[in-house]
Amino acid sequence: MKTLTRPVLVAAALATALAACTPAPQDDRPVTPPRQSLGAIRLVAYNGCDDLLAGLRAKAAENVGPWGFGGPQIMYMEDATAARAKTAETPDHSTTNTHEAGVDEPDLVKTDGDRVYTVSGGTLRIIDTATRKVTASLDLPGKDERGYAPADLLVSGERALILFQGGGGPAMKRGFAPPGETRYVLVDLAGQPKVLGTIKPEGTHVDARMVGSTVRFVTRSQPDITFPQTRDQLPEAERTRINQQVVRRAPLEAWLPKIEITDASGTVRKESVPCERVSHPAGYSGTSLLTLHSLDLSQGLTAAGSSPIGLAADGDIVYGTGQSLYVASNPHWWFPIQPAVVEESAPTPSGQESAVAPATEPAPVEPMPTATPTPSGPPPEETEVHRFDVSKPGAPAYVASGKVPGRLLNQYSLSEHDGHLRVATTVTSADGDTSVSGVHVLAADTLAEVGQVGGLGKGERIYSVRFIGPVGYVVTFRQVDPLYTLDLRDPAKPAVTGELKITGYSAYLHPSGDGKLIGIGQEASDKGRTLGTQVSLFDVRDPAAPRRLSQLFQKDSGSEAEWDPHAFLYWPKTGTAVIPLSSYGEGVQRSGAMVLKITDSEVSKVGMIEHPADRNSAYPPGIQRSMMIGDSIWTFSYAGAQVNDAATLDRQAWIPLGS
Repeated sequence: MKTLTRPVLVAAALATALAACTPAPQDDRPVTPPRQSLGAIRLVAYNGCDDLLAGLRAKAAENVGPWGFGGPQIMYMEDATAARAKTAETPDHSTTNTHEAGVDEPDLVKTDGDRVYTVSGGTLRIIDTATRKVTASLDLPGKDERGYAPADLLVSGERALILFQGGGGPAMKRGFAPPGETRYVLVDLAGQPKVLGTIKPEGTHVDARMVGSTVRFVTRSQPDITFPQTRDQLPEAERTRINQQVVRRAPLEAWLPKIEITDASGTVRKESVPCERVSHPAGYSGTSLLTLHSLDLSQGLTAAGSSPIGLAADGDIVYGTGQSLYVASNPHWWFPIQPAVVEESAPTPSGQESAVAPATEPAPVEPMPTATPTPSGPPPEETEVHRFDVSKPGAPAYVASGKVPGRLLNQYSLSEHDGHLRVATTVTSADGDTSVSGVHVLAADTLAEVGQVGGLGKGERIYSVRFIGPVGYVVTFRQVDPLYTLDLRDPAKPAVTGELKITGYSAYLHPSGDGKLIGIGQEASDKGRTLGTQVSLFDVRDPAAPRRLSQLFQKDSGSEAEWDPHAFLYWPKTGTAVIPLSSYGEGVQRSGAMVLKITDSEVSKVGMIEHPADRNSAYPPGIQRSMMIGDSIWTFSYAGAQVNDAATLDRQAWIPLGS
């Protein structure tokens, strides 16, 4: 998909509207809270392996419990593919819907206009877009043990990186964890495809980004420590003490994940992150390690391998620009248990500094709340963010770290613009009864906070975020959907400029040019009960008065595009949009892709595309992805690819992709 440039008219209208608007009188208007300092979490490099081991042992011992690490109280929940040289005959085509222009993201299907690439059942298939036939296929290493496991792809020229996800990470967002190990397979696509090498790190895949031909991928691992099977009759405090002793004797290799690299000849070498390339924040748990790998697809597997660096921290969200890679660690979900007496009393988590309103701000104002820790209560609900410089070849360079109160929704909660990082979070009270959202603005070079605006959606949580240049849009929901518009031109004084309340919510927001936004989400009753998919067209040219121009409602249905933006296709050339749709009303289940026409003022339904049902099912397979190639819409399910005329929706071809 072609990512649109930010609407120039939005910024121009913003300046005009702000000059004319006056403060709204209503009492529930969001207010700017006093700035809160959460302290620095500067990364510190270890002096060597002895220092690394001592630090990891000590921190991990403080955080081990009767069940080891974790336990019942914690659960884990043309920005296109760089293409080969084009000819005049290459058809115009969409590419993966990505967050930032020029930064590609792994996805189930890729195309360069001439060929389509997809992996299913452990087999890579290449489809010629002119003949609409599979012209080449390749069984990938590990196919036998991986079975049906899905895989994502990144393609640059005649090279592809296939990303198999060994449980957790993005795979969990699809509702299941595929079997097998995390594995990255480099493939040469020229002629008959062939494997050039495989990288198999210990740990689970978090996410990856590609700029040019260089891929940065992030894995997460826990210490490889086996705890004794103590009898359940032992008190928790005693089991914790025993586990602490095991941690304090664990070797360095328990923390440093091994990386197995196999070249085209089958030669295998093993390596790990050197001690001097592992860093840590000032405060860390020692129970998780992030590894950042770099691989230039055009160079292949060189002696430098994947150029890994390590970070003694957790992480579950990756956001990238052309210059920066951010890894964020949301707070763990916390469930109360009886506190256990441990071998050494762990330091009480420090609370936040008292918020004092600046003299220039009106008082009193309400700060964004954070959880206050107690001996048996939750730790502070804070998200850590680490920034790495990826502007040069080779391994990323650490730049800075920071933290903000609350929890991120996804990568769209982060946005770098004009030397600052904007972060949208929701903070929930310790008892879970209240919540409030806000946007924090951090200096990109230090990740120190320079401004914030809070008070958004009291009693609600964030359902979608979109930042476009100096403007931000935040949707919160509980019973109604406030769409907030934010002026972010002054990093020190971000402000809410407008608010639109409608029923339901938008779970994904997409720019459609000329100051318009497309929203994909759910309609809801006035009590907050969801009713079915809604597609909205918003006019945000006047930041003080956003309004909805059009709504399309599909009763008793849902779309994967609500939680996975890669499933959304928007083709501005013709105003065509396509979303997967599953309907479940009146005892009838249907799956397909809904084709929409979006004009300057209206969203209308063109029709539905469905794939043929296979002989083992009475229902059509669910469509996961769609793309535009020439004058045709291509859609993809686990069973195959279908080509339909974009104007009439007549079927033009069916391409089976089963094993």
